[in-house]
Amino acid sequence: MIVDPVTLLAFVPAGIALNLTPGADMMFCLAQGLKGGARPAIFASAGISAGGMINVVLAGLGIGALVAAHPGLFEAIRWVGVAYLVVLAVRAVRAPVGVGEVAPVSPRRAFRDALIVSVTNPKVILFILAFLPQFVDPARGSVLLQFVVLGGAFSLTGFVVNACVGLMSGGIGRALVRSPAFGRGLGLASAAVFCLLALKLAIESRPT
Repeated sequence: MIVDPVTLLAFVPAGIALNLTPGADMMFCLAQGLKGGARPAIFASAGISAGGMINVVLAGLGIGALVAAHPGLFEAIRWVGVAYLVVLAVRAVRAPVGVGEVAPVSPRRAFRDALIVSVTNPKVILFILAFLPQFVDPARGSVLLQFVVLGGAFSLTGFVVNACVGLMSGGIGRALVRSPAFGRGLGLASAAVFCLLALKLAIESRPT
């Protein structure tokens, strides 16, 4: 086995604990659930996990270290992420809402948006570089493969946690929407979440 079973048993609870900590990914899935219901929220969670796996592979290939070592590249990726979150906020405000329905969000769009948000957050790559190597043993073989196995376990638990949050928010959204005014309020709430995430990403300094 490429990853020592004992190491994996130590890694999984640590990953679950980290995934249970409220963060940008969880808030994004919460916003998708409020805006579009349970199904888009699940696809958003899948998009977050897929983006996380892309970052895991990049980190395993050494590209994550390149991002960590070059402030200019870090800043470029960060501001792309900020801009995209602002676009999502504007889209949430402008989405039409009718009586008895939440703003329409296709599962494909929810997945795509979550994937882009995850990949354009350089903090994710830096977190992976700081967390996963603690459980990697070069003596056991391919470091990249170990990154993939550990990252897969982390992404899977993250998917479950974020999907549960999205399902709860989706159920609340569908149960409470009874008028265009309330639907509009949900759109504004989703936009506020996206704006807060954009602000958080914009003001966070690069880790030293």
